[in-house]
Amino acid sequence: MAMAFSSLSALLLLLLFPLVLFASFGAADEEKMTHLHFYLHEINSGANATGMTVAVPPGKEFYYETFGAISVIDDILREGPERDSKLIGRAQGLLAQASLEKPALLSAVNFVFTAGKYNGSTFSILGRAVLTELFERAIVGGAGMFRMARGYTLAKVISAEEGYLIMELDAYVVHP
Repeated sequence: MAMAFSSLSALLLLLLFPLVLFASFGAADEEKMTHLHFYLHEINSGANATGMTVAVPPGKEFYYETFGAISVIDDILREGPERDSKLIGRAQGLLAQASLEKPALLSAVNFVFTAGKYNGSTFSILGRAVLTELFERAIVGGAGMFRMARGYTLAKVISAEEGYLIMELDAYVVHP
């Protein structure tokens, strides 16, 4: 009889353990989704360039399509598409031309907010960027108000003048 009671007790503990953990760490409904809409401005030529190619495969010239080319960015995030709209942060990261078939970048980028409600907060994205179409990248983490973030971004190029690129971004950030 003692053996049956101890087995039953162990089974009850195993069944109740997930409930105790859930109560200890909070319910999933405490998370919220924040939608951010902003513009990335990149200067890719001249003395004040915010994006530059740092590596090109041996024996190759750099073009946008050059497979294996690696670039770094410290681009400007603004509220609007205008070059003088309010500065809200920076996009800092790495881009690698990772497709033999058509230009498609592997991007790993931190969005660092330096103004407004999200000042001091960041989130990070990872994914594939094809600049000729609307593209989606995963949000894989964050800090500050976006600690433990997940979600996705949608981006599209809205202007690509000589030496100046503007992208429109929507970020859907799930966070505590």
